[in-house]
Amino acid sequence: MSDQAQRTVLVVEDEEALAVGLRDALLHGGFEATVVGDGVQGLEAVRTQQPDLLVLDLMLPGMSGLEVLKALRAEGFRTRVLIVTALADEEDLLRGFQAGADDYLTKPFSPRELLARVEAQFRRVEMDAAPPEMLQLPGGIEVDLARLEVHRDGQVLPLTPREGDILKYLIRHRDRVVTRDDLLLDVWHYQSANVETRTVDIHIVGLRRKVEPDPAQPSLIQTVRGKGYRWHESA
Repeated sequence: MSDQAQRTVLVVEDEEALAVGLRDALLHGGFEATVVGDGVQGLEAVRTQQPDLLVLDLMLPGMSGLEVLKALRAEGFRTRVLIVTALADEEDLLRGFQAGADDYLTKPFSPRELLARVEAQFRRVEMDAAPPEMLQLPGGIEVDLARLEVHRDGQVLPLTPREGDILKYLIRHRDRVVTRDDLLLDVWHYQSANVETRTVDIHIVGLRRKVEPDPAQPSLIQTVRGKGYRWHESA
């Protein structure tokens, strides 16, 4: 599954025609999109679906968008939120930002503008998740991603460019399981992941030997049986 396919958007909008239009525009833009029609459903959908981005109308029946946003932030959800509102009042927008919104769109707007704002939020997500150039790992291991070097036990071990790309990819997607298909499509840039190859597993073994405190019992690059790999670094 490609990186693009992982980008999920939840739309909370009570105007049915607009909700369908938003969903269709997002689907056409390559996102996975679902729609719910009120604030209570929206709050529950974020809890269960954990979307990457929330497109949230402020004026909702039962529970307002602002109340939904406050509840999500109080529960610790860091989901990026794009407010959609017919209100142009500065105080309303200020309350939205103070409650934890990331951006806003004022109705009416074009599908093109919606997609531009959504893409901008996902670029911010990628920037926030990008690994630092120097990683400090357990066991006194340091990884210099700029120089592609691992410093451990008084030695300097070179990383291959491919190993560096795999490591960056795993860290950038540390909140989910990375499948072998993901790596073949997004790191190796295969046209299709429908190939018989052990190249991913072999590279993971080599990478573990360099960055894991105990390569025989890997704790950083964890295997999720039947699915793929997950980067796990304790706080």
